[in-house]
Amino acid sequence: MQTTTSQPGVNSGTLAGVIAPVLTPFDSRFEVDTPRFLAHCRWLLAHGCSALAPFGTTSEATSLSTAERRRLLEEMVQGGIDPALLLPGTGTCSLAETLDLTRQAVELGCAGVLTLPPFYYKSVSDEGLFAYFSSLIDKLGDDRLRVYLYHIPPIAQVGFSLPLVSRLIEAYPGIVVGLKDSSGDWSNTRAMIEAHPDFAVFPGSEAFLLDGLRSGMSGCISATVNVNPGAIREVFDSWQAPEADELQAGITAARKAVQSYPLVQALKYLLAHYLGDPEWRRTRPPFQDLPEEQGQALVAALEGELGFRMAAE
Repeated sequence: MQTTTSQPGVNSGTLAGVIAPVLTPFDSRFEVDTPRFLAHCRWLLAHGCSALAPFGTTSEATSLSTAERRRLLEEMVQGGIDPALLLPGTGTCSLAETLDLTRQAVELGCAGVLTLPPFYYKSVSDEGLFAYFSSLIDKLGDDRLRVYLYHIPPIAQVGFSLPLVSRLIEAYPGIVVGLKDSSGDWSNTRAMIEAHPDFAVFPGSEAFLLDGLRSGMSGCISATVNVNPGAIREVFDSWQAPEADELQAGITAARKAVQSYPLVQALKYLLAHYLGDPEWRRTRPPFQDLPEEQGQALVAALEGELGFRMAAE
């Protein structure tokens, strides 16, 4: 949801809250299963999500073609999902493809784009990354554009330094408006918040949600939102309440249980289990589906130790 509330770190015109990087279902031919995808998007929005971020790491986006991404984004909007609640991933290694995906998102009215740095060539300079993003923004030339930088060095091995972020904000105020920090390093997230209090910063895990909100963060964009949106949203809504620490402990424990397995595969197993829909288990190669015995162990840990349940409707 777009917000103008007094939530720490939240500014008029920027996204805030609990955002799901949406899982992508595939059929037996490894084609995108659009009906299941749209049904999951609607379920997420009905169960506490402020917005949706399709085509990120959790979405297996780098295993999708640009044509698939374009088609699926169009189908989301045509299917009645408000584009003002969408933050699609548009980053690729190709400036031309990133520009194409970003232009589509802007023209459809999406709230913003979540954009990886070009990640194939390692050890690129901040100057080179600045040139990439300045070229993207200048070539698009549209004041409606809102860029949220996607910092995930454990996977991309190319990221956004604080000086680079500061330079982009200064060069493109009102366009470069936020960052998803999936570094797993709270000190890095906190440094971003402290350096730019009006910048929308989201950690890539809800384990940092309460500390972040207390520091002025905007919410979280976390893979586990796909199965636990309500409990995570409760922490966001209740961050000043006496029970906030207890609520945070619950979502942190669930996150740790899930991420002890391959994350995307584990989340798809959980959806399949709680929806009674085994088709949800399927991942696109090179991923392999979570083995049944591991899935059963995960469910047992979540239910037996943490009392976890996922709402199926």
